[in-house]
Amino acid sequence: MTSSEINDSQLSIQMETYKPQTSSPGILSFLRILEYISLATALGSGMTIYLFLYTDVKLFIGLVVSISLFVFLFLLNRELQRNHTSKVRDNNLIKKAVLYGSVSQLQNSLENIQITQAVEKALRYTQELIDDYKKTRKQARNIYYTLQLGTIVFSGVTPILVLVDKLETGQPWLKWLPIICPAIASIVASVVTSFPFQENWISANRIVELLEAEQEKFILGTNGAYRIYDVADATERAKMARNSIANFITQVNTIHLKQVEGQQSSQQQEDKKEEKTSSAKLQSLPENV
Repeated sequence: MTSSEINDSQLSIQMETYKPQTSSPGILSFLRILEYISLATALGSGMTIYLFLYTDVKLFIGLVVSISLFVFLFLLNRELQRNHTSKVRDNNLIKKAVLYGSVSQLQNSLENIQITQAVEKALRYTQELIDDYKKTRKQARNIYYTLQLGTIVFSGVTPILVLVDKLETGQPWLKWLPIICPAIASIVASVVTSFPFQENWISANRIVELLEAEQEKFILGTNGAYRIYDVADATERAKMARNSIANFITQVNTIHLKQVEGQQSSQQQEDKKEEKTSSAKLQSLPENV
């Protein structure tokens, strides 16, 4: 077997690797339907036993089986959904890497397939950062909205509870509600102001947009650091492709490190403010004679 035949076989294997694999989510939908059916069966059996006081053994067995089946299907669907999401993400990365090779006019050779592999790794690294910032954005946004909604609800219910307290209901625990609800609202409002949930949400959203925009610039070669398709020589084009990958990784790390340094500087500023506040309180205390 000659070296050219070996290179051709390796090239065919590499090209086969970079064909996006299609996945069918039909089994996920079927298992999800079974999960909903088992949940409905468990709820129906439980409500029948509770409301009509049935003591049939078969009904209890059906309740236990439906609950067990629901728990099993819930865990199975969550694992399958995680695997399906991972496969979809990998396919999208492969499509983007192949699109980069098409836009950059890279030929089907072992060197250019290796460049495509390097592009996929760079895109995977960027996508992991994007997913982490999306997760941070979602968590901070949900916590912020939940705390704000809790503050509004507990503050708005307080006047109603004051009116209910004046009624002779004969329930002594109702007298404590006009005191407890404002206290909870005050605590929730303090948590919102003490922790920068809104700032984290906005900054994470900004970083996601910057990373996604940088990723699109790299794939399509829209600026000078990433544009290589206008180079005629194939060898020079491959060299510039490697440089563009290095420039892309550097730019992604710069965006990420700026965010990390910004969080550290904001934390240091908050610590300084707390130190100044505590020192001012100590100075305002009267000296012991």
